[in-house]
Amino acid sequence: MTQRKPPRYVPTLTEVVAPPGDSGPGAIAGLSQDQLVQRVMQRIDLMLERRLREAIAATVLEQTRSLGPLLREEIESVVRDTVARAFEEEMAPGRRAPEGS
Repeated sequence: MTQRKPPRYVPTLTEVVAPPGDSGPGAIAGLSQDQLVQRVMQRIDLMLERRLREAIAATVLEQTRSLGPLLREEIESVVRDTVARAFEEEMAPGRRAPEGS
């Protein structure tokens, strides 16, 4: 009994079957593996850029909201101190009135 060899165009279990024009395993829709990697990396870059921008914007907004009251208190304190010192200096004994008053 002789073993028949299958025709050349019939794939065997040891061969990787790929669509015509494909440059190897892992290629999709006629893209080479390098092209596929390039496209995936571009998608990752776009997604990461968008998600990082959103995360940073949310963090900045949150920090701004928490800093607002603290800044307001600090500004109020500085203005009060400045006005109080100005009045103290103006009301100090021996202080002359500015000319033209």
